[in-house]
Amino acid sequence: MIDREQVHKVARLARLELTPEEEEQFTIQLGDILNYVEQMNELDVSNVIPTTRAIDVSNVTREDKLQPYPERDAILSSAPQQEGEFFKVPKIMNAD
Repeated sequence: MIDREQVHKVARLARLELTPEEEEQFTIQLGDILNYVEQMNELDVSNVIPTTRAIDVSNVTREDKLQPYPERDAILSSAPQQEGEFFKVPKIMNAD
């Protein structure tokens, strides 16, 4: 069971300013949550397959097909700087 002093300590660590009334309210609420978790710990789930979702979900995506962009000149012309057939970008790494 959680007590008010533990709630106060966690609030202080989280840099939360709780009123005494809020500390009391959170003590009750967190106690209820922890009691519920304890009830769930009593269940036998040894035959339950672990899941990440309640229902099966699958992505509907197209297959990736590598192909050149047909309007390469249009893309290059919109670049702030270019060098030949490439974008020119600022150097971001030192030679060290």
